[in-house]
Amino acid sequence: MKTKAKPSLPYLGITMGDPAGIGPEVILKALAHPKIWKVCRPLVIGSPHIMEHTADSLEIPTKICLIEAHTHHEEQKLFRRGFSPIIDPFGKPLKRFRKGHASAVSGDASVVCIQKAVHLTQVGCLDGIVTAPINKKAIHLAGHTYPGHTEMLAALTQTKKSGMMILGGPLRIMFVTTHIAIRELSAAITTNNVLRAIRLADTGLRQLFQFKRPRIGVAGLNPHAGEEGLFGQEEQLAISPAVKRARAEKIHCSGPHPADTLFGKAVLGEFDGVVAMYHDQGLVALKTVAFGHCVNVTVGLPIIRTSVDHGTAYDIVGKGKADPTSLIEAITLAARLASQK
Repeated sequence: MKTKAKPSLPYLGITMGDPAGIGPEVILKALAHPKIWKVCRPLVIGSPHIMEHTADSLEIPTKICLIEAHTHHEEQKLFRRGFSPIIDPFGKPLKRFRKGHASAVSGDASVVCIQKAVHLTQVGCLDGIVTAPINKKAIHLAGHTYPGHTEMLAALTQTKKSGMMILGGPLRIMFVTTHIAIRELSAAITTNNVLRAIRLADTGLRQLFQFKRPRIGVAGLNPHAGEEGLFGQEEQLAISPAVKRARAEKIHCSGPHPADTLFGKAVLGEFDGVVAMYHDQGLVALKTVAFGHCVNVTVGLPIIRTSVDHGTAYDIVGKGKADPTSLIEAITLAARLASQK
């Protein structure tokens, strides 16, 4: 595939995700939406056999078109509604696997698609990537030790400081920790980790969303933000010092705030972004106000990457029930970010 001249609309690579999950289904449904073709040139990175089988079994009207080299003729012919342009990173059909179940085959396939998309972006063939969901158990069965997409993308792009910001409705949330057990939280809430998240939130809000001086609210970990040490020491020992250091760096942040009121204040516009201490602290609030419409964006990478807010949903694979809304939102955001560059 040759490096392209920059078109009026950005090229986005959409990775297939775990082929045993709903990724192929939501991708095909998203590509059937007229909005997508108005904002970007989408290229699916995945197995043409899986995508074609999914389209046939769910009766999704589309023509799967394998792209091997970019030409102006192909652009005019294939990048329009009714087509699903696809780049095959495998070169042959995948080995057999069970839909709706984690396996080494499906896990490795999802990683190969991401690796290909990152490479194509780094060499200038793509303007950004949008990732369908992967399954952590499956990629571990395949021998890949990444905790998730965020860490994988950081390793592939040799990025030292990156983080997951999730957007939905009026909320923009950066996380200090993501996929760790609750029992491990206290040890992970350090001044350096909290400060890193505040810095990333400030960077993301400035660079991606054009806030000149974003207002950032930092959540506490414990009930009532620790109540001056009565309910825990993390606020006094780690979170408050991190906020103080960030403010010394001219970052407009405050906290630690009790989490039970902070998110409500952000919804009402008091804050442009929130730093949450852990996964569910932020996502419960986010999905309450914007379930199905949330988008994950990785801050700090040298490439644009957005993703859906849901998992592989093994329980509904092949039933035609998967909702493509989050993927449509993720593609739209990636297109907007790419067009700003």
